[in-house]
Amino acid sequence: MSGLARLVSALARWVALSAAALGGVATLLCLVLVCWSVAARYLFGQPQPWIDKAAGWLVVGLVMLAAPEAQRRFEHIGVDVLTGRLRGRAAHAARLLATLSVALVAWILLQAGLETVEFSRMIGVMTEIEGVPVWWIQALLPLGAALLMLVALAQSLLLLLGETPEHMPDGAEELPRDTLARGE
Repeated sequence: MSGLARLVSALARWVALSAAALGGVATLLCLVLVCWSVAARYLFGQPQPWIDKAAGWLVVGLVMLAAPEAQRRFEHIGVDVLTGRLRGRAAHAARLLATLSVALVAWILLQAGLETVEFSRMIGVMTEIEGVPVWWIQALLPLGAALLMLVALAQSLLLLLGETPEHMPDGAEELPRDTLARGE
């Protein structure tokens, strides 16, 4: 693996693992809040409706923060019936198309998320919880999308360099550079 490929792979790994760690914290916090909510409601007779809202926001955060790691590990949805039969150049092209497609979808999510945050900030929309603007929660969408796009672009670059991204599914061996040049 070339120096550039190692650097790109390490960057993608660091971004994805850091986001996944934050997603793990969000998961634990969500669990604690839900347990607290249940105890407050059923043991003390004092429901805390804000907890349900905050737990929902944490779920959005953990999904957006886990997506880059799922992409890095190639644990996204694929059409295995088709891709499992591809070999050589066709398999390589399918993997490249898949990573570029994820990057494109992430770009679209990033743009939509930024527009949503900008609009919410402009009109000053607030949540039901005093002092918490809606855009704070909405900011999780462009954040997760940007991280997902970075990981997908790193994988695409590795594939374009003829390298095998980390966690490539079984049977997805690296193509020799001369195979790429010959167009096989």
